[in-house]
Amino acid sequence: METDGILSVILAGGKGTRLEPLTRDRAKPAVPFGGAYRIIDFTLSNCLNSGFRKILVLTQYKAMSLDRHINLGWRHYFRHDLEEILDIVPPQQRIDDNWYQGTADAVYQNIYALEKERPEYVVVLAGDHIYKMNYMNLVRYHQEKQADLTVAALRVDAKESRHFGVMAIDLDGKIIGFDEKPQVPRTIPGDDQHILASMGVYVFTARFMFEQLCKDATRKDSAHDFGKDIIPSVIDSHRVYAYPFRDENQKTDAYWRDVGTLDAYFEANMDLVSVDPQLNIYDERWPLRTYQPNCPPPKFVFAEEGDNSRQGRALDSVACSGSIVSGGTVLRSILGPNVRINSFSRVEDSILFEGVNIGRHAKVRRAIIDKGVQIPPGTQIGFNREEDLARGFTVTDSGIAVIAKADGVEHFSLSEAAVP
Repeated sequence: METDGILSVILAGGKGTRLEPLTRDRAKPAVPFGGAYRIIDFTLSNCLNSGFRKILVLTQYKAMSLDRHINLGWRHYFRHDLEEILDIVPPQQRIDDNWYQGTADAVYQNIYALEKERPEYVVVLAGDHIYKMNYMNLVRYHQEKQADLTVAALRVDAKESRHFGVMAIDLDGKIIGFDEKPQVPRTIPGDDQHILASMGVYVFTARFMFEQLCKDATRKDSAHDFGKDIIPSVIDSHRVYAYPFRDENQKTDAYWRDVGTLDAYFEANMDLVSVDPQLNIYDERWPLRTYQPNCPPPKFVFAEEGDNSRQGRALDSVACSGSIVSGGTVLRSILGPNVRINSFSRVEDSILFEGVNIGRHAKVRRAIIDKGVQIPPGTQIGFNREEDLARGFTVTDSGIAVIAKADGVEHFSLSEAAVP
């Protein structure tokens, strides 16, 4: 099937407030994941692997880091002389003076850019989820059903209904009911423990979408959101279908994660260091692309023996390019690019972003440390909740200490550090 008539629109403007302080200086789609990647890389990789070569990325809040990442890591995959596009579209207030009011309004305010490409189908995607999906199969399903709108559907525990749009369908897959984030959801027939949830992935027949966006824009009582307004308003009058999510992860269970909270983000990253992780990032058949900095390979030095010896080692861990483990120990952790682990230090169950430096004799446990933070020698993090909070760190309900870029060395002194 030709993809020339397919335009992908990635919504990448969310604040990601539940991920603060990681989103203090960057948009949620730009938050690092798995050491080498940014969250948006999964949606962009899905597009490229699906053969989609016309992509608009709609940004809004704190977009500089995201813009830079896409410009450095993704532009070279697209050839404008072949009418391929990857354009970053900031809010332009072309239609009104407001910031985006909802997901539908974000697309509506850029309707001129969409119409300019003359698409037959528009695929609307979120830029802040972790999963593998062939969007071409979704478009084919949309065509087979002769649908006006198709919504990708995921089987989810009913207890999570307050986070999703919940669908009811008939035997043909047509959506006959849609409730946005209900407290008491309609469960799957014959299975009262699960719901059919919207993934926030949509395929519209382009003309139909333009008509509905223009109609919704005139409604003063609308939140201008696809889930709250557009879908419920058309399910009775148009052909709206649910597409069962089929992932490309080559595992028994379909993998999809909304890493919208710090604990969810931590757990999804930690899964990657297990022996057989649920998400296969080493799948050559479905490659994950990103910006690769020009760094040397990771290095592990010192193999001394004895009670007070230094051994540079990382076990059950991911270490990215440029990282050096120099006489320290890393267990079940993710080291981003250019991380330095110094002698006699110990890092366990933690995520270290690019450029983090762990001083000698420091101990870090169950922590997320943002880009460029310097941990002074002898410091202990993740061992005492009250001490971590007193230093100004964020500590989650499950006890994960999160250190923002501004919470680094200037907030420590050697007198405060617990030197063993």
